[in-house]
Amino acid sequence: MINFQAITFADREKINAVLKLSDFRAAEYSFANIFNWSKAFNSEVAFFEDFLLCRGGRERKSYLYPAGAGNLEAAITAMINDAAALGHPFVLRAIQAEGKQLLEQLFPGRFHFTAWRNTYDYIYHSGDLINLSGKKFQSKRNLISRFNKNFEWHYESVTAANLQECVQMNEEWCRIYACHENSSLQAETCAVRRALNYFSDEMLAGGLLRADGKVIAYTVGEQINSDTFIVHIEKAFGEKFPGAYQAINREFAERHAAHLKYINREDDTGDEGLRKAKLSYRPAFMIEKYSAALITA
Repeated sequence: MINFQAITFADREKINAVLKLSDFRAAEYSFANIFNWSKAFNSEVAFFEDFLLCRGGRERKSYLYPAGAGNLEAAITAMINDAAALGHPFVLRAIQAEGKQLLEQLFPGRFHFTAWRNTYDYIYHSGDLINLSGKKFQSKRNLISRFNKNFEWHYESVTAANLQECVQMNEEWCRIYACHENSSLQAETCAVRRALNYFSDEMLAGGLLRADGKVIAYTVGEQINSDTFIVHIEKAFGEKFPGAYQAINREFAERHAAHLKYINREDDTGDEGLRKAKLSYRPAFMIEKYSAALITA
């Protein structure tokens, strides 16, 4: 069996080196996401040649499509054997279009593929989110204009000096939106807390908006590959401060993603409101993702 182990922060350097080999821009291929969500997903990692292997789940394990380099067929076969040793059906997830083609070539007729729309990442041209030019972004510009008119605010980079205020703002946000009553928000809260706890160590970038001396919005992200910045967290008191989400989105993108072609704002988890909001920013394209279930005789 593969020697899967719980992920630790000590794995960061090695995992990042392997992820760089694939240059994937999908959200699953960020050390921060793998590490921060590991408790929620019960994730474990292992290395096979120069591949990163990851499995997660409690009652049944599923496996992340491997990132890295080497003999892909051997890596997939090793994961198939690992699932068989556990007595679990083999399911591979977060497979992108190119990976789907490779699997069909390497294992013809052995997998059943299912597209998972709820996991598709939204990819935007960074210039669109920064400039908000043209008629299609008129409503966003209007919201920011009203926000500027109605509130006295300023932007700050997240640092050790104000990080705890982001933690406190996040806890207040969770109380307002009753995170404890929603299993998805509970899992997200756990991941966000870990991200903020390890913010400096993970070398993440963050920004916040302050009004009346109080943090009213914050966001956290990083460069995920050679041409894409990814936004991991974005929170705002949007009902009390209309336009705060739009303002933090633009301000953060301008400071951290202007030198890159794309911004990945991750998936919508199937939430209708979130889907509508992300589509309203007119993504350049979506990263389609599939799961693959091994067909047994």
